[in-house]
Amino acid sequence: MINRKSELARAFWETGKLPCKIYDFHAHMDEHAQIYFPFSNVDDMVRDMDANGVEKLFFCGHFALDDPLNGEKYNVSAVKKYPDRLRAYHIIHSRHLDPERELREVDTQPDVYAGFKILGDYNAFPIDDPCHDPYYDYLNQTKKLLLVHTWGGSANNGAENVAHIAERFPEIRIICGHSFYGKQKEGVALTKQYPNVYYELTAIPIVRGYLEDIVNAAGSERILFGTDLPWFSTMHGVGMVLGADVTDDDRLNIFYRNGERLLAAIGQQSAVDSRQL
Repeated sequence: MINRKSELARAFWETGKLPCKIYDFHAHMDEHAQIYFPFSNVDDMVRDMDANGVEKLFFCGHFALDDPLNGEKYNVSAVKKYPDRLRAYHIIHSRHLDPERELREVDTQPDVYAGFKILGDYNAFPIDDPCHDPYYDYLNQTKKLLLVHTWGGSANNGAENVAHIAERFPEIRIICGHSFYGKQKEGVALTKQYPNVYYELTAIPIVRGYLEDIVNAAGSERILFGTDLPWFSTMHGVGMVLGADVTDDDRLNIFYRNGERLLAAIGQQSAVDSRQL
């Protein structure tokens, strides 16, 4: 049902698109062995972006998640095919770390990589373990992005783990993927205490009231739109934000304003040449 309080929702209902751009900060790409996707290749992903008004998509492909040695080449090739639309996260495999090689890959390809992604529960390894410090030192210097898979109650990527990173590395832009789903209120204190911590909406809008909880407790200025594409639908994510009991100003923050401010703050300078790897 159309949200009659929202002019954005009305425009979307009448035209099928928002009258504003969208930045999607959490996506994947490529096939996955355990599920069928109607589309997952780079051309189809960009067509989905066009259909839904997404200007930029930040992703880490499934091949990179599964293969720390060979998978990144697929991320690179996707971005090079659509350099104005895509940016990749280089994956941090906690059990297969090679900081010298990986930091150089990111640092020498600033037009490909926006930063790193880490998934503590996938590796059964805490994200705040000191073994990750070379990556966090680099991000702290360059002010590039760190997308963290977070989940409520997790011992590997919960609110306490993120707080440890935010405290020690105050210049890292930490994007909390899934917003500590299930216990998202635990993360609200982080956005109040640490100005470098952001929420990301993947999975949050599927439960009525979760987004409102975050906005009411912490405001909308550090919430980023994300879909987990192709796992979830872009149109569904847009519709859930339009249907939430928040203001259109909040929605504009979520869809693109916060993303624009964040991207403007990302450092593009090289940090590798000035530090010992």
